[in-house]
Amino acid sequence: MRQAWLIAGTALTLPLAGLGMVAAADTRATPPVAAPPARLPGYAATLAQQRVTGPSAWRALPESDAWAALSRAAPGDRQRARWDYARSLVAKARGAEAQGVLTVMQLDDPDLAMVPAFRLARGAAFVLSASPAEALDLLGDPALAANSEGCAWRLRALAGAGYAAQALRELHCALPAVNARHGAARLPFVLAAARATVDSGAPTNALQWLKGVAGKNAEATILQARALIALGRHREAMLMLDRTPAGGSEASRMEARLIGIELGLATRALRPATALKQLADLRFGWRGDQIEERALRLSHRLSHEARDARGALATGAVLFRFFDPGAQGPGFAAALQSDLAAVLDDDTLPLDQAAGAFWDYRDLMPSGSEGDRLVSRLGRRLEAAGLYERAADLFEHLLFVRAEDLARGPLSVQVATLHVLAGHPDRALAALRRTAQPGYTNEMIYARKRVEAAALSQIGQIPASLAVLQEVPDAAALRSEILWKKRDWSGLVTQTAAIVPPRRSLSDIDQVVLLRHAIALAMLGREDALAQFHARYAMRFAPLPTAAAFDVLTASPNSVDPEAIARAMASLPAASPAGDLAVLFEAEKK
Repeated sequence: MRQAWLIAGTALTLPLAGLGMVAAADTRATPPVAAPPARLPGYAATLAQQRVTGPSAWRALPESDAWAALSRAAPGDRQRARWDYARSLVAKARGAEAQGVLTVMQLDDPDLAMVPAFRLARGAAFVLSASPAEALDLLGDPALAANSEGCAWRLRALAGAGYAAQALRELHCALPAVNARHGAARLPFVLAAARATVDSGAPTNALQWLKGVAGKNAEATILQARALIALGRHREAMLMLDRTPAGGSEASRMEARLIGIELGLATRALRPATALKQLADLRFGWRGDQIEERALRLSHRLSHEARDARGALATGAVLFRFFDPGAQGPGFAAALQSDLAAVLDDDTLPLDQAAGAFWDYRDLMPSGSEGDRLVSRLGRRLEAAGLYERAADLFEHLLFVRAEDLARGPLSVQVATLHVLAGHPDRALAALRRTAQPGYTNEMIYARKRVEAAALSQIGQIPASLAVLQEVPDAAALRSEILWKKRDWSGLVTQTAAIVPPRRSLSDIDQVVLLRHAIALAMLGREDALAQFHARYAMRFAPLPTAAAFDVLTASPNSVDPEAIARAMASLPAASPAGDLAVLFEAEKK
């Protein structure tokens, strides 16, 4: 409690958390609020006159002396006391605590955020807190570009973030600050330089950095083993791993596991399939840093060598999404797209798995016609399997995400058709309305109107459905289908009269048209018309399987009853005058 008051300078009765500075820095649980007015302004100007040029700036103070200075500091000297304490915390590698003190300082004097020395201290605290991205944002200050101490901390931040080449570019500038350190204070910078050289493909230089250090420190020993593997000195690397000192960090132990896998593959002591399993186990418990990236990269390579497109796609997608794709080598993105194409083109892959692969990796789809081909191919598989709703979702993705301009015309018809088949005519109408635009050909307009009419009839808007077909040529058969489904007998008689076949032989569709006409006449009780109809078509129906139904409906008008009509309707051929669109009128609305 007393320590929090000394740092934050607040009344003891206020609620405090920890040292008081963590609560000030952590705003994740509360909405952003306006910054408080500066309470202790002026120290930014003083600090701006100071330069942090070497490790001597981070002078470690005894804890009791630091708190004594804070307790005795007058309001005008409080920022200086805090600054001394923050630098002491950096020297002791207590980054999170240093970050809290510096945050409180900035809250009391926002101008500190513009001071290079202050930005360097905050950047160093972020490096010590394993937050390299935040550190680089601060250490990238142009005022620190030629500052040896700033270069040293940038070297550590870049190496920690996996930017090996950029880290090595800081080496010349950082050397004076690194060489001015000794013992434990120098080791993290040496390890950062060694890691950058190994990652950039210069293992010999890494061995020079690690001379006299490996064998005494777990991370240094592991880095030396990596360098030896890169040089092909596998036996030495194995001995080095066996001599790794105990007590290393969890990250060091995970890296040692990964190097063991790499060494097993290099010496052929480990089969690729076994290595893939061990890599998957490692990645299950370790995420988000260079160790996972290297494990993913190795898994991706092994999967490719085994011609396992699905495995290569799974690991490659993680590399693409969560790490730097440019660091994975030339052609990486193209290889991922080829893997996805191989998976979706594999007819032996169960349909559910193929669909899952598309939705899981759709951000990796090739652009242009190749990507459209893959989507269409999968969509056709789903449609053939009767999975109309899934197929509609897939083609809708193609329609609204990938297709442009006039290409949306035929796709909109396909999407709307699938929505109707899936029992969602409302979605079909929505898709057609969203894609309405000038420039479609007449044939495309007519195709859209035919599907729109079917969707409208499915939701019961029969007048609107018939109105849509007014401008569509040769639409009498579709109108008759709509009226048949609606059981509008009077309208059906009028429509079928216009499409009664004139030729002698009757196809299945001709028979359906004529029998529906007869049923409509029977339902309306138009006996004279039925008698005339029988006289005209009896001879043509005589040799056909539907002759009995025709006779029941037309031979004796006075004896026609509802049961006879029902039997006649059940005996109609499966063909429909609506042709390929007939299935749209058969679909059940959900």
